[in-house]
Order: sequence, then structure tokens, then C-alpha cells
Amino acid sequence: MKKKLISMLLVACLAFGLVGCGGDSDTTTDSGDKTTTSDNQGGSDDSAGGSDSKLIKVGIVNNDPNESGYRTTNVENLKQKFTEANGYDASFAYSKKNDEQITAAKKFINDGVDYLLLSAADKAGWDKVLQDAKTAGTRVILFDRTVDAKEDLYEASIVSDMEKEGQTAVDWLKNQNLDEYNIIHIQGQMGSSAQVGRSAALDKQVKADSKWNIVTQQTADWSAEQAQQIVQSVIDSKKEFNVIYAENDDMANGATKALDKANISYGVGKDVIIMGFDCNKYALRNVFEKKWNYDGQCNPFHADILEEIIQKLEKGEKLEQKVIVMEEKGFDSTNIKEEDIEKYGIGKYGIGK
Repeated sequence: MKKKLISMLLVACLAFGLVGCGGDSDTTTDSGDKTTTSDNQGGSDDSAGGSDSKLIKVGIVNNDPNESGYRTTNVENLKQKFTEANGYDASFAYSKKNDEQITAAKKFINDGVDYLLLSAADKAGWDKVLQDAKTAGTRVILFDRTVDAKEDLYEASIVSDMEKEGQTAVDWLKNQNLDEYNIIHIQGQMGSSAQVGRSAALDKQVKADSKWNIVTQQTADWSAEQAQQIVQSVIDSKKEFNVIYAENDDMANGATKALDKANISYGVGKDVIIMGFDCNKYALRNVFEKKWNYDGQCNPFHADILEEIIQKLEKGEKLEQKVIVMEEKGFDSTNIKEEDIEKYGIGKYGIGK
């Protein structure tokens, strides 16, 4: 009887052990503007000789992947890098709303992630969250966008110089030597570092030079459709304009739809100057073909730099730079080459082809 009981217990233990080696699970939930994807990749692999390889646990809080071609490329770049095969247990949360991002960040911290990678929808409101992360031992790395928080609350910040992007674009526009600048200014998501930086240079120039006039200044929240509506309303009002300064390519593209509908010419040597940002392939193609006048680069490829920082921190090495600025440039019809479209262009040709 004792032998039979011991045999039954051994079988039960073996069965339990097999269940404990089960595969990974993926859970995805969609709620409004937020999509949270959890990839449960941690744990040991007893079937591979009993070796215990520890994955680095990372929580990535980013903006809506559908925000723009830039964001889609940025999200895919991160997904390709932070995989189990590369040594990471990565979870992703997406939203263009700051409060939803903050909720996601808190969850990742409570879940005990080693690193919180953050591209904030808005610069404000992050002090408490980053302090909680520091208390919990979660290291924070900012990418793409900055936050208004003390520098000791994050390890590093990988950013574009949005103010420089704006100033480069405004300097280019100034060099066009127009008799008068009547500008439709289409802004991105208000409060984001991209919007703040790209707006600042133009606002400064308008205040400094009486020849520069803002016909309308409105946010289209990075949306092509909203940008089209803004330009259409200006056309309907009969106000004169000769420049559209759109703070991303999708909004610039939407603006041209309204011009097409009204039979207003645009591009090099035409009635209206078109300016965008991000260097989507379709936008650079339009610049190359002189359909648009200017496109400012915003580099979305942060993954390699993020991983380099994480690996240095894992080894206990000191980071050489707190702020890492991406290299970027501006393109117009005089300096763009065919090969630049593939070299610097992001995404697919898409809606602007």
C-alpha cells in the first residue's frame, strides 16, 4: 500500500512539474486610445539543460502607433529590438493621453520592471511617477520626448532637438525672401515637446518681423483630417495665405487635400509653400518632385541607443552622456537626392505617394 501511495505521489509531482514549464502567453487589451500589450517572456527554461537565463524586464510607454508615420516606425523599431531572443521580457503600453500613460507606467513599476522606457504624451505631470520608479528601483530612460522632471529621476534622455528642428525650418523659410509671410500654422499635440519646439521658433520670428503674419494657428493633433479642415476653413474665410507650416508630414499632407479641392497651386514656384516634419518617404518624394518645399527630419530609430544604455547600466558602467541628441537635417528641392529618400525616409509611401 505504501509503495502504491508513493508511486501515485511521484506521478502527481511529475505532472505538476510539466505544467510549470508551460509556454509563454500574450495578452492584448484595447481601450480607447490606449493599447497595452504584455509579453510574458520571463522565467527559466528547464527543458534546455536546466540553465536559468534571466531576462531583463522592460516596460515601454509610448504614444499611439497610429499617430503618424514617424510613430509607426518608432514602435516597430522598439518591438524588433526588445524581444525574448535579444534577452528582454518586454511589455508595451500606447496612448496619446498623459493620464493613461501615467496609469500604464505605474502598473509597470508595480509589476517590478527593471527599466521603464518613456515617450511622454505631455511634458508635465511625471515627477511623482518617476520618483515612485526610483524608490522601487526601476530605472527610467526617456526617448523621443522630454518631461519636466529633475534629472536625477531618469538615467538618460534620447531626444531630437525640437527647438533646433523648428529653428532650422524657420531659417529656411526666412531665406526664401518673400515680400510677406502669411502663414497657416498647423500645430501638433499641444504640450508635447515636438509641438513646443517646432512652434517656438516660428512664434519668435513672427514677433520679431512685421512681415510675418499668422493667418491661423490651430492644433490638428497630428491628424491629416483635422489639418485639412483647418485649411479648408481658412480658404472659406477668403483670407490670403502663402505658407503652410505643418508640424508633421501627415498634417502637411492633409493640408494639401484642401488646396487640391480649391484648385490652389503649391510647391516650388507655386502659390503656397508647403512645410512638414518627420521625413516620411512620401514626404521626401514630394520634396524631390517639388510638390512640397521643405521637410525637416525627426529620427525615430531609438532602439539601438536604448539597448546600449541598458547594457552599460547592467554592467555597472557610468553613462558618458545624460542627454543624447539625434542627428537630423532639413531637406528642400535644392539639396535632396534620390538616394536620400531611401536613406533617411521612414515608413512606406502610403497616403502621400
